[in-house]
Amino acid sequence: MTEKTDRASTLWGGRFTKGLAGDMLAFSTSLPVDWRLYREDIAGSQAHCRMLAKQGIIAQEEADTICAGLAAILEDVENGDVTLDSGRWEDVHSAIEGLLHERVGGAVAGKLHTARSRNDQVATDVRMWCRDALDSLGRQLCEFQQTLLTQAEAHAATSMPGYTHLQRAQPVTFGHHLLAYVEMFARDFARSRECRARVNVLPLGAAALAGAPYPLDREFVARELGFDAVAANSMDAVSDRDFAIEVLHACSLIMVHLSRLAAEVILWSSAEFGFVEIDDAFATGSSIMPQKKNPDAAELTRGRASRVFGDLFALLTLMEGLPLTYNRDMQEDKESLFDGVDTTAACLGIMDAVMGSLRVNATRMAEAVQGGFTTATDLADYLVRKGLPFREAHAVVGSVVRVCLDRGCGLADLSLAEYQEICDRIGADVFDAITVEGSLAARDIPGGTAPAQVKAAIVSARERLKQDQTTLS
Repeated sequence: MTEKTDRASTLWGGRFTKGLAGDMLAFSTSLPVDWRLYREDIAGSQAHCRMLAKQGIIAQEEADTICAGLAAILEDVENGDVTLDSGRWEDVHSAIEGLLHERVGGAVAGKLHTARSRNDQVATDVRMWCRDALDSLGRQLCEFQQTLLTQAEAHAATSMPGYTHLQRAQPVTFGHHLLAYVEMFARDFARSRECRARVNVLPLGAAALAGAPYPLDREFVARELGFDAVAANSMDAVSDRDFAIEVLHACSLIMVHLSRLAAEVILWSSAEFGFVEIDDAFATGSSIMPQKKNPDAAELTRGRASRVFGDLFALLTLMEGLPLTYNRDMQEDKESLFDGVDTTAACLGIMDAVMGSLRVNATRMAEAVQGGFTTATDLADYLVRKGLPFREAHAVVGSVVRVCLDRGCGLADLSLAEYQEICDRIGADVFDAITVEGSLAARDIPGGTAPAQVKAAIVSARERLKQDQTTLS
């Protein structure tokens, strides 16, 4: 191994007689991953610095110099004037502090780290990043629900088969089907807000693990940074990553729901179903079969769900068994966290576009719902209204279906006489009961698929969506 002997850029070099081996520095650096926390790191450092001055721990003039230097570094970074050097800096914290030393001098810059550790510093940075990520995902979830509601409104009365076991079951409307996903993503939104409340707790002030021997005003820092509370226990503050696991759990459930919707879009766009057509902008072709139109956006979304699940499991496994408090293992949390959030955001964005541009073949849906005896349950319900116990009615309808299968016809194709041969309680009004329109209209209860109920549910969902949007920061 090559040896790096310069310890000047490290935050801990005083105790050591030699620097890190070159291979060890490359092995241990997190700068390429955690550099994206630079905004949070600078904002946290400025708030900490202002608090130190407020409490008389450092001079106000020194604090002003430090805060101005950090603001200048942020501007340089945003303008692309900072070159990252993993050979000099271990992580985003040492990089920002190193840049500050160069800008304002070590005598002043060195006072910034008073009463804090990288342990509470990184926990603060990551919580701030997670908070913003949840807000961004919340906005995407609201936008996606709006897209689904627009499609649902256009197809509130468009009939299609509902399925169980991927077999035609009962008539529903396409609008009603889409509203099921609106409910899923509404829960995802609520979950993200609940998670945010637990994320938004300030660790800064815990220092390495035992707290700081200075008269800190942690509530002041919390207010400066927009935190709702301060961490109650210094050891838990620096060793906790529950909040990051919760973020990935929330992302995983979003991906479950996106994957289910993607799977249906894939099925619906196949020639066998023909219910929808994906816009050309979100499909690709085959390198050998000229006729192909592949639903790639949906397939990639379905596939990437597994990646987010892997990120969640990686973080769970990382934290399992770690003794208190901070361990260097925890440096590995950010790659999974960032990837899980980034992947979820990308999939939400692409599926929003897919669903917004989806073309619906209402004629094909209406044809499909006529087959497969989808109104058989309506016939059983008709017999219940005629006085039969449901189980007896179920058996009668099973016999009707068997006759239809033997004759190769549908329920509406039997004559009244043929019906009455099976059950003498069946009258001429049976033919109204077994139409698709009659089946849909009969389910006119809250949560049902009757077009009137679908329209009412859309109004209700939009009201809820307005309320949810007001909670976003």
